[in-house]
Amino acid sequence: MNRISQTLTQLQNEGRKALATYLVSGDPSQDFTLPAMHALVAAGANILELGVPFSDPMAEGPVIQRGHERALAHHTSLTSTLEVVRQFRATNTHTPVVLMGYANPVERMGFAKFVNAAVEAGVDGLLTVDLPPEEAETLNGLLADAGLETIYLIAPTSSDSRVEQITRVASGFVYYVSLKGVTGAGHLDVQSVADKLAIIRRSTQVPVLVGFGIKDADSAKAIAHVADGVVVGSALVVMMEASKPATELFADMSTLVADIRRGLDSL
Repeated sequence: MNRISQTLTQLQNEGRKALATYLVSGDPSQDFTLPAMHALVAAGANILELGVPFSDPMAEGPVIQRGHERALAHHTSLTSTLEVVRQFRATNTHTPVVLMGYANPVERMGFAKFVNAAVEAGVDGLLTVDLPPEEAETLNGLLADAGLETIYLIAPTSSDSRVEQITRVASGFVYYVSLKGVTGAGHLDVQSVADKLAIIRRSTQVPVLVGFGIKDADSAKAIAHVADGVVVGSALVVMMEASKPATELFADMSTLVADIRRGLDSL
Protein backbone atom coordinates (compact mmCIF):
# COMPACT_ATOMS: atom_id res chain seq x y z
CA MET A 1 0.00 0.00 0.00
CA ASN A 2 1.24 3.49 -0.89
CA ARG A 3 2.39 5.67 2.04
CA ILE A 4 -0.47 8.11 1.41
CA SER A 5 -3.12 5.42 1.75
CA GLN A 6 -1.34 3.90 4.75
CA THR A 7 -1.17 7.23 6.54
CA LEU A 8 -4.76 8.26 5.84
CA THR A 9 -6.11 4.82 6.77
CA GLN A 10 -4.19 4.88 10.05
CA LEU A 11 -5.45 8.37 10.88
CA GLN A 12 -9.05 7.36 10.12
CA ASN A 13 -8.69 4.29 12.34
CA GLU A 14 -7.43 6.55 15.13
CA GLY A 15 -10.28 9.01 14.62
CA ARG A 16 -7.83 11.78 13.71
CA LYS A 17 -7.73 14.28 10.87
CA ALA A 18 -4.90 14.57 8.38
CA LEU A 19 -2.68 17.63 8.22
CA ALA A 20 -0.87 18.23 4.94
CA THR A 21 1.56 21.11 4.55
CA TYR A 22 2.77 22.80 1.37
CA LEU A 23 6.07 24.51 0.63
CA VAL A 24 7.60 25.55 -2.66
CA SER A 25 10.78 23.55 -3.18
CA GLY A 26 13.80 25.85 -3.06
CA ASP A 27 11.99 28.71 -1.32
CA PRO A 28 13.57 30.80 0.13
CA SER A 29 16.69 28.79 -0.75
CA GLN A 30 17.51 25.28 -1.90
CA ASP A 31 19.27 24.34 1.34
CA PHE A 32 16.19 25.38 3.35
CA THR A 33 13.76 22.82 1.98
CA LEU A 34 15.13 19.58 3.42
CA PRO A 35 15.38 20.73 7.06
CA ALA A 36 12.01 22.46 6.64
CA MET A 37 10.43 19.14 5.65
CA HIS A 38 11.79 17.48 8.77
CA ALA A 39 10.65 20.41 10.92
CA LEU A 40 7.10 20.20 9.56
CA VAL A 41 6.91 16.48 10.31
CA ALA A 42 8.22 17.04 13.83
CA ALA A 43 5.55 19.71 14.36
CA GLY A 44 2.74 17.35 13.35
CA ALA A 45 2.38 17.30 9.56
CA ASN A 46 1.18 13.94 8.23
CA ILE A 47 1.70 14.58 4.50
CA LEU A 48 4.20 16.89 2.81
CA GLU A 49 3.38 18.66 -0.45
CA LEU A 50 6.32 20.10 -2.35
CA GLY A 51 5.59 22.65 -5.02
CA VAL A 52 7.75 22.25 -8.12
CA PRO A 53 8.70 25.79 -9.21
CA PHE A 54 7.29 26.91 -12.53
CA SER A 55 7.51 30.19 -14.43
CA ASP A 56 3.73 30.48 -14.95
CA PRO A 57 1.99 29.09 -11.84
CA MET A 58 -1.49 30.08 -13.03
CA ALA A 59 -3.47 28.57 -10.14
CA GLU A 60 -1.51 30.36 -7.45
CA GLY A 61 -2.18 33.63 -5.72
CA PRO A 62 0.47 36.33 -5.26
CA VAL A 63 2.04 34.73 -2.16
CA ILE A 64 2.81 31.38 -3.77
CA GLN A 65 3.65 32.98 -7.11
CA ARG A 66 6.39 34.91 -5.34
CA GLY A 67 7.53 31.66 -3.75
CA HIS A 68 7.92 30.14 -7.21
CA GLU A 69 9.86 33.20 -8.35
CA ARG A 70 12.25 33.00 -5.39
CA ALA A 71 12.81 29.28 -5.96
CA LEU A 72 13.48 29.76 -9.68
CA ALA A 73 15.95 32.54 -8.85
CA HIS A 74 17.89 29.88 -6.93
CA HIS A 75 17.74 27.57 -9.97
CA THR A 76 15.42 25.07 -8.31
CA SER A 77 14.07 22.50 -10.76
CA LEU A 78 12.10 19.28 -10.91
CA THR A 79 15.41 17.40 -10.80
CA SER A 80 16.67 19.22 -7.71
CA THR A 81 13.28 18.75 -6.05
CA LEU A 82 13.48 15.00 -6.61
CA GLU A 83 16.95 15.06 -5.07
CA VAL A 84 15.57 16.76 -1.94
CA VAL A 85 12.97 14.01 -1.62
CA ARG A 86 15.69 11.39 -2.00
CA GLN A 87 17.68 13.03 0.80
CA PHE A 88 14.56 13.25 2.97
CA ARG A 89 14.02 9.51 2.54
CA ALA A 90 17.48 8.81 3.96
CA THR A 91 16.07 9.42 7.44
CA ASN A 92 12.29 9.44 6.99
CA THR A 93 10.76 6.42 5.29
CA HIS A 94 7.16 6.84 6.47
CA THR A 95 5.90 10.39 5.76
CA PRO A 96 4.16 10.68 2.36
CA VAL A 97 5.52 13.24 -0.09
CA VAL A 98 3.36 14.63 -2.89
CA LEU A 99 4.79 16.73 -5.71
CA MET A 100 2.43 19.52 -6.74
CA GLY A 101 3.04 21.47 -9.89
CA TYR A 102 2.41 21.94 -13.58
CA ALA A 103 2.62 19.65 -16.57
CA ASN A 104 5.47 21.35 -18.43
CA PRO A 105 8.42 20.21 -16.25
CA VAL A 106 7.13 16.63 -16.20
CA GLU A 107 6.52 16.60 -19.95
CA ARG A 108 9.99 18.01 -20.59
CA MET A 109 11.58 15.28 -18.51
CA GLY A 110 9.39 12.65 -20.17
CA PHE A 111 6.61 10.77 -18.40
CA ALA A 112 8.42 7.45 -18.08
CA LYS A 113 11.69 9.03 -16.98
CA PHE A 114 9.86 11.17 -14.43
CA VAL A 115 7.94 8.25 -12.94
CA ASN A 116 11.11 6.17 -12.63
CA ALA A 117 12.94 9.09 -10.99
CA ALA A 118 10.02 9.77 -8.64
CA VAL A 119 9.91 6.15 -7.49
CA GLU A 120 13.67 6.10 -6.96
CA ALA A 121 13.53 9.34 -4.95
CA GLY A 122 10.66 8.17 -2.75
CA VAL A 123 7.77 10.30 -4.03
CA ASP A 124 4.30 8.97 -3.22
CA GLY A 125 1.96 11.01 -5.40
CA LEU A 126 1.63 13.69 -8.03
CA LEU A 127 -0.80 16.58 -8.34
CA THR A 128 -0.54 18.25 -11.75
CA VAL A 129 -2.65 21.39 -11.62
CA ASP A 130 -3.07 21.96 -15.36
CA LEU A 131 -3.39 18.38 -16.63
CA PRO A 132 -7.06 17.34 -16.65
CA PRO A 133 -8.05 13.65 -16.44
CA GLU A 134 -8.98 13.41 -20.11
CA GLU A 135 -5.42 14.42 -21.08
CA ALA A 136 -3.57 12.39 -18.44
CA GLU A 137 -4.34 8.78 -19.34
CA THR A 138 -0.76 7.91 -20.29
CA LEU A 139 0.82 9.56 -17.25
CA ASN A 140 -1.83 8.17 -14.89
CA GLY A 141 -1.23 4.68 -16.20
CA LEU A 142 2.50 4.94 -15.61
CA LEU A 143 1.96 6.33 -12.11
CA ALA A 144 -0.49 3.57 -11.23
CA ASP A 145 1.84 0.87 -12.54
CA ALA A 146 4.60 2.29 -10.34
CA GLY A 147 2.39 2.44 -7.25
CA LEU A 148 2.17 6.23 -7.16
CA GLU A 149 -1.05 8.07 -6.39
CA THR A 150 -2.69 10.58 -8.72
CA ILE A 151 -4.11 13.51 -6.76
CA TYR A 152 -6.72 15.75 -8.35
CA LEU A 153 -8.20 19.11 -7.47
CA ILE A 154 -11.95 19.62 -7.33
CA ALA A 155 -13.23 23.19 -7.28
CA PRO A 156 -16.43 24.73 -5.90
CA THR A 157 -17.48 25.33 -9.50
CA SER A 158 -16.99 21.70 -10.60
CA SER A 159 -20.26 20.23 -11.84
CA ASP A 160 -21.59 16.93 -10.48
CA SER A 161 -20.63 15.21 -13.73
CA ARG A 162 -17.13 16.68 -13.54
CA VAL A 163 -16.80 15.46 -9.95
CA GLU A 164 -17.72 11.95 -11.10
CA GLN A 165 -15.19 12.12 -13.93
CA ILE A 166 -12.38 13.24 -11.63
CA THR A 167 -13.10 10.81 -8.82
CA ARG A 168 -13.05 7.87 -11.24
CA VAL A 169 -9.30 8.38 -11.70
CA ALA A 170 -8.25 10.08 -8.44
CA SER A 171 -6.33 8.06 -5.89
CA GLY A 172 -4.64 8.71 -2.56
CA PHE A 173 -6.89 11.62 -1.71
CA VAL A 174 -9.03 14.23 -3.42
CA TYR A 175 -7.90 17.82 -2.87
CA TYR A 176 -10.98 20.03 -2.58
CA VAL A 177 -10.38 23.73 -3.18
CA SER A 178 -12.52 25.47 -0.60
CA LEU A 179 -12.54 28.87 -2.31
CA LYS A 180 -13.20 30.18 -5.78
CA GLY A 181 -10.13 31.76 -7.34
CA VAL A 182 -6.44 31.29 -6.65
CA THR A 183 -4.54 30.15 -3.58
CA GLY A 184 -4.63 32.46 -0.59
CA ALA A 185 -7.86 34.22 -1.59
CA GLY A 186 -11.18 34.85 0.12
CA HIS A 187 -12.89 33.58 3.26
CA LEU A 188 -14.09 30.12 4.17
CA ASP A 189 -17.74 29.12 3.99
CA VAL A 190 -17.87 25.88 5.94
CA GLN A 191 -21.43 25.05 4.94
CA SER A 192 -20.68 25.34 1.23
CA VAL A 193 -17.64 23.10 1.75
CA ALA A 194 -19.81 20.55 3.57
CA ASP A 195 -22.38 20.59 0.78
CA LYS A 196 -19.74 20.00 -1.90
CA LEU A 197 -18.01 17.27 0.07
CA ALA A 198 -21.31 15.43 0.34
CA ILE A 199 -21.49 15.41 -3.47
CA ILE A 200 -17.87 14.25 -3.78
CA ARG A 201 -18.39 11.42 -1.31
CA ARG A 202 -21.29 10.07 -3.32
CA SER A 203 -18.75 9.36 -6.07
CA THR A 204 -15.73 8.06 -4.16
CA GLN A 205 -14.48 6.45 -0.97
CA VAL A 206 -11.10 8.19 -1.36
CA PRO A 207 -10.43 10.61 1.55
CA VAL A 208 -11.05 14.29 0.88
CA LEU A 209 -8.61 16.93 2.11
CA VAL A 210 -9.51 20.61 1.92
CA GLY A 211 -7.10 23.41 1.16
CA PHE A 212 -7.06 27.13 0.29
CA GLY A 213 -7.96 29.43 3.17
CA ILE A 214 -6.64 27.25 6.02
CA LYS A 215 -4.58 29.76 7.97
CA ASP A 216 -4.72 28.76 11.63
CA ALA A 217 -6.12 26.28 14.14
CA ASP A 218 -9.61 27.77 14.09
CA SER A 219 -10.04 27.58 10.31
CA ALA A 220 -8.51 24.09 10.27
CA LYS A 221 -10.89 22.84 12.98
CA ALA A 222 -13.91 24.35 11.26
CA ILE A 223 -13.12 22.57 7.99
CA ALA A 224 -11.98 19.32 9.63
CA HIS A 225 -15.47 18.86 11.08
CA VAL A 226 -16.61 18.02 7.55
CA ALA A 227 -13.36 16.86 5.83
CA ASP A 228 -10.85 14.07 6.31
CA GLY A 229 -8.07 16.59 6.68
CA VAL A 230 -6.72 19.99 5.72
CA VAL A 231 -3.90 21.40 3.61
CA VAL A 232 -1.95 24.45 4.81
CA GLY A 233 -0.05 26.31 2.13
CA SER A 234 -0.10 30.09 1.79
CA ALA A 235 0.10 30.60 5.56
CA LEU A 236 3.48 28.85 5.48
CA VAL A 237 4.80 30.25 2.19
CA VAL A 238 4.14 33.83 3.29
CA MET A 239 6.65 33.28 6.10
CA MET A 240 9.38 32.80 3.51
CA GLU A 241 9.04 36.46 2.54
CA ALA A 242 10.39 37.58 5.90
CA SER A 243 14.09 38.42 6.06
CA LYS A 244 14.73 36.12 8.99
CA PRO A 245 17.42 33.56 9.75
CA ALA A 246 16.46 30.00 8.87
CA THR A 247 16.27 29.02 12.53
CA GLU A 248 13.57 31.65 13.13
CA LEU A 249 11.64 30.55 10.05
CA PHE A 250 11.74 26.94 11.25
CA ALA A 251 10.42 28.09 14.64
CA ASP A 252 7.60 30.14 13.07
CA MET A 253 6.56 27.27 10.80
CA SER A 254 6.69 24.74 13.61
CA THR A 255 4.64 26.94 15.92
CA LEU A 256 1.86 27.34 13.35
CA VAL A 257 1.78 23.66 12.37
CA ALA A 258 1.89 22.45 15.98
CA ASP A 259 -0.97 24.79 16.86
CA ILE A 260 -3.06 23.47 13.95
CA ARG A 261 -2.19 19.89 14.89
CA ARG A 262 -3.40 20.48 18.46
CA GLY A 263 -6.57 22.04 17.10
CA LEU A 264 -7.30 19.07 14.87
CA ASP A 265 -6.57 16.61 17.66
CA SER A 266 -9.02 18.43 19.94
CA LEU A 267 -11.98 17.51 17.73
